[in-house]
Amino acid sequence: MVLILELVNSAIECVVDRVGMDWHPLSGRAKDYGSLAVLLGLVIAAGIWIGILY
Repeated sequence: MVLILELVNSAIECVVDRVGMDWHPLSGRAKDYGSLAVLLGLVIAAGIWIGILY
């Protein structure tokens, strides 16, 4: 799951960079949301592993 989220995050960053290199607030938010999705995926995966090992 985390690997899939990382691929989606990379795709979002590539598309945002492809559209334009100039700074735009929505571009920054799109990249931030992609990174947040990866972080949440890591937290969920860690929670599952902690639950399994507990």
